[in-house]
Amino acid sequence: MIANALPTPESEARAWRLTLIAVAALTIVRVLAIFSTPLELYPDEAQYWLWSRTLDFGYYSKPPMVAWVIWLTTSIGGDAEPWLRLGAPLLHGATALIVHRIAKRLYGGWAGLAAAAVYALMPGVQLSSGVIGTDAPLLFFLALTIWAYVSLPAAEAGRQRLLTAAGLGAALGLAFLSKYAAIYVLVSIGAHLLLSREARKVWTWPMGLAFFGVLIAVFAPNLIWNAAHKFATVEHTAANANWGAKSLFNPRELVEFIGSQFGVFGPVPFGVLLGGGIVLAVRKRLQPADVLLLCFALPPLLTVAGQAFVSRANANWAAAAYVAGSVLAAGWMLRWGARRWLIAGLALQAAFAGLFVACLMSPRLADGIGLANSFKRVRGWDQTVQAIINRAREEQAGARLSSVAVDDRFLFNVAAYYGRDYWGTVGAPPLRIWVHEAHPQNQAETEAPMTQAYGRRTLIASLEGVYKAKIEQDFKATSGDEIVRVRLDRKRARRTDLFIAEGFAPVPRDPKTGLPPDPEKGGSTKR
Repeated sequence: MIANALPTPESEARAWRLTLIAVAALTIVRVLAIFSTPLELYPDEAQYWLWSRTLDFGYYSKPPMVAWVIWLTTSIGGDAEPWLRLGAPLLHGATALIVHRIAKRLYGGWAGLAAAAVYALMPGVQLSSGVIGTDAPLLFFLALTIWAYVSLPAAEAGRQRLLTAAGLGAALGLAFLSKYAAIYVLVSIGAHLLLSREARKVWTWPMGLAFFGVLIAVFAPNLIWNAAHKFATVEHTAANANWGAKSLFNPRELVEFIGSQFGVFGPVPFGVLLGGGIVLAVRKRLQPADVLLLCFALPPLLTVAGQAFVSRANANWAAAAYVAGSVLAAGWMLRWGARRWLIAGLALQAAFAGLFVACLMSPRLADGIGLANSFKRVRGWDQTVQAIINRAREEQAGARLSSVAVDDRFLFNVAAYYGRDYWGTVGAPPLRIWVHEAHPQNQAETEAPMTQAYGRRTLIASLEGVYKAKIEQDFKATSGDEIVRVRLDRKRARRTDLFIAEGFAPVPRDPKTGLPPDPEKGGSTKR
């Protein structure tokens, strides 16, 4: 865990100053972009906001950290979209600074500058800085975890190392509260201790107890929450793996996942990480710092690659690899004298970052260069929700509604957010969700399901009309059909079917599949 060279204090201080300036400038640009963009929330962002209204130690599909971050930023500035998203660019900026400190300790100050640049300009980080999600807090706390781990040998034996081990446990516990992908770190630490005799010499039994004790203490509230809620978050995470799929061997998915990592991490950095790791391992030229970082980078990459082969994997599922990966790619390129490749890779990623920021601030640019499809999920929700609310107000002027119900969790989340000044006011009907299957499949269906009490006379909003016929089966009568179309761009529009449904009496769901009968295969649409 020793840097390859011993640069002067002056040069290291200069590298740190340049890192601070560059990261601060980039973070300011990203913050200005999210405060300037006319784009709306992704449905998942709206869901996280909804969670943040009631703080807890866990939620249906995610640990609590993202909701806590949103609660903090919206408590300062209010519930507008920019304040909801503010935590993302700030956390990524802080992570880039920690990446500098990790690289400085392992490879020297200039490697710290390069590693911070690789991380901050990573395409995946650029995208993640424009929305609020679980990756930003996860990577921040993972960076703190790795920094604490690489700092252990330099800490004085005794009390200082004990405190560092406790800090390591706290950082990892907070990473677990951000996303369960933090479990890779336990594999990483175990692998490194197995491979490195020097690393094993650093640890003592009191340090191990301090590490695990603090880790368990920080993470325990979420475990208790899960136990009280039938391990809903764990079950959702397992369901995402989709190991029950009919085809469990998908070479194409594996190739697509590996290819996607060039887009997530960047073409040059991922090429260096992939090729450099293979070449150095074959030639047995890996240095101790390389082995340490590979232990942190490889478990997420190999695990998610295996998941892609067995079933499927999203491109960002291996994001936990790229804190260590940024340090490795920068350190190797500087060691090999490949500064031109480093500069070229960073220039390419900076160009993408600039284009993305420009598209955020002016979505018409995205439309003009053929990227409109990438932004369709952050357009038109406010207008859609207002159309639903306007129809609800019209209906309330006559026979009162017992509820307004949607048939899609995305629509429920954005309706809760963009209708936040309407729901709960005097005279407004409550917002509910029609449950498609026999049992709830998300938090909205768990906490706000349609029931007979809410289904006496309800306004139904069916996204794209997909479940309209099945919803009609669950009511005694329907009337007042209306189709609302909201234009998203020159080619796309979002359709929502609105109609009145009365007398909620759901038909039995199939005991095996949990699904309602298909109206096109013998089920009646009216009763």
